[in-house]
Amino acid sequence: MAIKKQGNGNNILSIDIGGTSIKTVLLDESGNMLTEYLKSKTPSEATPKDIVSGIVELIKPFPETFNRVSIGFPGYVKNGIVKTAPNLAKNKWAEVDLAQRVANVLKTPVRLVNDADQQGLGVVEGKGFEIVFTVGTGFGTALLFDGELLPHLELAHFPINKEEDYDDYVGNRAFEKIGTERWNKRLKKVIEIYKTVFNYDTLYIGGGNSKHINFKLEDNIKLVTNKDGIKGGAKLWKLADKYNIFTVNPE
Repeated sequence: MAIKKQGNGNNILSIDIGGTSIKTVLLDESGNMLTEYLKSKTPSEATPKDIVSGIVELIKPFPETFNRVSIGFPGYVKNGIVKTAPNLAKNKWAEVDLAQRVANVLKTPVRLVNDADQQGLGVVEGKGFEIVFTVGTGFGTALLFDGELLPHLELAHFPINKEEDYDDYVGNRAFEKIGTERWNKRLKKVIEIYKTVFNYDTLYIGGGNSKHINFKLEDNIKLVTNKDGIKGGAKLWKLADKYNIFTVNPE
């Protein structure tokens, strides 16, 4: 792998854990990418051990010029502890101290947040009330006001009908089952609901299935990429410890 530049040792290793793939890049403090953007397949029914091993393997080509690690995780996270992981191994993730495990292995302080929250930090303009959707394996959301990350809400698990929540309704399983056209109609419905409920200033849509959107978006809705979002790992370290943003040091 070609290294662009190594920096001065104050860099940030930014990791995005998804139900489909684990992504990583080395960033400087301003969020500039210092290395190539790497990704590997997330193991099927990934356990905590699988994820930690996958991170260690994926970052092997990187120079050890980072002194902080940011992780976006596909579930609810509080103070470095995973509470839920609906798209990873079932019954293996409740109360898992993932931040501590990664900090111990990499011997580096870690901040662990929801994956949509980290992506939100990377893509928003920091003006007014901004919402981020991720439409990938599941449906992720993040809320920010004037660039400040608000407490995470698992809005994906609100019911949208008697049988389904938002994750079921527009997640990848639904996409594969109902096809592109019906999935787009569902996503339009979700956008209209969020527009009515939240009256956001700007909505950003990312995640692997965002490339399948085939309808015209309003002017205050923007498509973003995972590469944009992973840059939020640098901004995460500029925030104070609050709203479940919690620094975990190696033991």
